[in-house]
Amino acid sequence: MALDEATTMFLAQMAGSGRKPIHEMEPGEARESGPMMIQLYGPGPDMARVVNERLNTTDGNDFAVRVLVPSAAPAGLVVYYHGGGWVLGDIDQFDTLGRQLAARTGCAVVLVDYRKAPEHPYPAAVEDAWQALNWAHEQMTGIAGATVPLIVAGDSAGGNLAAVMAHRARDRSGPDLALQVLVYPVTAADFDTASYLAPENQLMLSRDSMIWFWNHYAAPGRRGETEASPLRAPDFTGLPPAVVLVAEHDPLRDEGEAYAAALEAAGVPVRKRLFDAQMHGFFSMVNVLPGSAAAMDYVAGEITAVTGAGVMR
Repeated sequence: MALDEATTMFLAQMAGSGRKPIHEMEPGEARESGPMMIQLYGPGPDMARVVNERLNTTDGNDFAVRVLVPSAAPAGLVVYYHGGGWVLGDIDQFDTLGRQLAARTGCAVVLVDYRKAPEHPYPAAVEDAWQALNWAHEQMTGIAGATVPLIVAGDSAGGNLAAVMAHRARDRSGPDLALQVLVYPVTAADFDTASYLAPENQLMLSRDSMIWFWNHYAAPGRRGETEASPLRAPDFTGLPPAVVLVAEHDPLRDEGEAYAAALEAAGVPVRKRLFDAQMHGFFSMVNVLPGSAAAMDYVAGEITAVTGAGVMR
């Protein structure tokens, strides 16, 4: 199936801007598009409360978290790790998405501005993600006013971090997670899968750009570690229920589907959905691509099923 019309038009506009492919840029240059994307997305829904905090790391650094609280009594607490190949993006760029997620689910959303590579290579993002998850768990009653379901979620590189957090939480006896939401997650550093090599998948994200991201994030000798490539984990049993979204035209499609299959084989409840005619990155293109709205509908429905009934549909 071809890309949908909205995505085709968006890519044509991007091509007409004369901007170089990401893999031909330095990280600082690639990050310059962030403010443009914020303007493109527009503002998100109003929140009852927004709290910005900074968390200190054990090595003397710090990073930001933003808590988006949609009401006086949130139904759950979602810790969200944004995409951007561990190199790009920040919580301002994902604020609109976070607000939509909070408004649609009735959950408080914690956006995590984990430290970025190459300035802070692997495993800095993993450690920040873990610190933020534990902080959110400790602050739950202050944020939500009660003990509520705790969920990890993320897209792309953020989906990678969310998956890794699910393994850590299991292996380190908590926090207890009600759900993991993985949107076209990075799960392995294998650049030769069929979806990586397919010419029709070389779009906003390409094989070359993913190699660029990995080169900045993790040394080749460490990419097979399970906290970099969670598909390589030896054991998937006992992980929280998962919602996995994959896009038809995405270099990461095969590894996302393989991850969902590994979870299912271990007896983990999985809800997987393939979004036809969509490219990598579509979920975060709020107010730009209709596919983003459809994916938000799906994710919100799955989260609401957990926070409302306590079990997956």
